[in-house]
Amino acid sequence: MEQFTITPAIAEGPQAVAAEPSLRDQAEAMKPRLRRDRFIWGIYLTLIVVSVIEVFCASSRQVTAGNILGPLLKHIALLGGGLVVMLILQRTHYMRFHRWAWVIVTFSVLAAIYTIFFGQNLNEAVRSFSFFGISVQPSELLKFSAALIIAKLLSEYHTTIDPKNAEDQMRDNKRIIIKVTCIVLFFSALMINQGLTNAILLVLIALSCMLIGGVAWKQFGIVLAIFAVLGLGYGTYKVVKSKLEEKEKTEQVATTGKPVAKDRTKMRVGRILNFMRTDKYLDKIDNDNCQEQYSYIAQANGGMFGVGIGNSRETARIPLAFSDYIYAIIIEDTGFIGGMVVLALYLFLLARAGRIAMKCKKSFPALLVIGMAVFITFQALMHMAIVTGAAPVSGQPLPLISKGGSSVIVTSVALGVMLSVSRFATRKGMRQEMRDSLTTLSDNEMSDNPTQL
Repeated sequence: MEQFTITPAIAEGPQAVAAEPSLRDQAEAMKPRLRRDRFIWGIYLTLIVVSVIEVFCASSRQVTAGNILGPLLKHIALLGGGLVVMLILQRTHYMRFHRWAWVIVTFSVLAAIYTIFFGQNLNEAVRSFSFFGISVQPSELLKFSAALIIAKLLSEYHTTIDPKNAEDQMRDNKRIIIKVTCIVLFFSALMINQGLTNAILLVLIALSCMLIGGVAWKQFGIVLAIFAVLGLGYGTYKVVKSKLEEKEKTEQVATTGKPVAKDRTKMRVGRILNFMRTDKYLDKIDNDNCQEQYSYIAQANGGMFGVGIGNSRETARIPLAFSDYIYAIIIEDTGFIGGMVVLALYLFLLARAGRIAMKCKKSFPALLVIGMAVFITFQALMHMAIVTGAAPVSGQPLPLISKGGSSVIVTSVALGVMLSVSRFATRKGMRQEMRDSLTTLSDNEMSDNPTQL
């Protein structure tokens, strides 16, 4: 009797035919999956929810009878624009930021220079200019650009020296450190009159990236000393100059009767001296200290669990409750517990960036994701320190929560860059797409990730 065998390809019934996957299905199954980082997205969405609720609660001074939801809708539109930017950037390979780094830096510098000469005077300082109704603060662009270009330069730093090329590599390392130092000083000079805390944040971003990038301790110490000496020298010069000019300005007012521009150096020194006082909370409230005093009252009123969302009583008395002092409203609404939750979100973002950096094979994506996280987290910590009285009074938005155009967009760009790194630089296997992108880098730029050494 003849025996017949039936292969799965010609077996009867639809189930038998479907049992053998096609070559196309097998190829699709072998492709690497580009997954979104759920932790970063979770932090982002949580901050967005907090932002919408608290901006609505803190915008009572901007609300008019005919347009109650106007300030909130404008803020939601900016958040929506930031979301679109994130969705685009997370699908953009991070190497594009490497190639366009100097273009982004040039644009940021030109925007800062334009602001110095043609910017808008807001709260006795020229910090921004208007672009299609959106307030653009170049300081936010400069902080992002600094994190980007520092990551690009330090990716060429040799953490391990080859004995055969020791002299050349050590010379290259010195040049890299000199470039980073000069860039930070130049950016700080552009931003020093727009806000002293912005220059401090730049220095902190640079020093953090140097530590993570494996810069030699001797070189790190020299850079730190340069920043300290120049900072103290600049502060001393401004104080002495302010005292010498104060008498001349007083005489000018007495002679001509015309007011002169207020000296922000004197104001900054006053804020620092006031910060060092232990009895500042007992001062009588006036126009000069109303924001900080009312913010302290709001935080004390919040207690451990808060007065409830929307029940803040100080939001109507703090002039910038929706931006520079929104953390005080968060604490008043949700209490100490709510304030700690918001703090934990930013710290977790930094921790997640560290985790992503450790999974990167090359130095540039590792330094890039850390630089973006440091930029966002340190700005948040600075805002919280100012509001709670742990740092001298200054203007600094809370990333993604405070109301503001350029701050929301730039923070969204930074998060989009982090998502791009987590999407393309941490996949297993280093498949052809990654090999093609890395062939465009020089040998120096293909240095190993210093966090894995």
